Amino acid sequence: MKISQEDGILIKNLCLLKRYGVQRLFRELPDKGLKIESIDSLLKRIRKMGTIVRQQRSGRPRSACSSGGSRAQSGQPAKKAQISF
Repeated sequence: MKISQEDGILIKNLCLLKRYGVQRLFRELPDKGLKIESIDSLLKRIRKMGTIVRQQRSGRPRSACSSGGSRAQSGQPAKKAQISF
């Protein structure tokens, strides 16, 4: 289950201000339906970056997606699309 923005802010505040850990947060927020793994990954992100939002350009690069189909699997480079006006 994805953690909502409000839940993320609540978890961040409890973690930073009251020094709650994963188990304590899991016990304090039973009605939210959160998983221990999702709380743990959010706390790791808070400790590493200090924020709950995803950093810009931190996902998969656009160049990783190919439209070559069988060429991408065979190891040959995909042809570039030509645009004509």
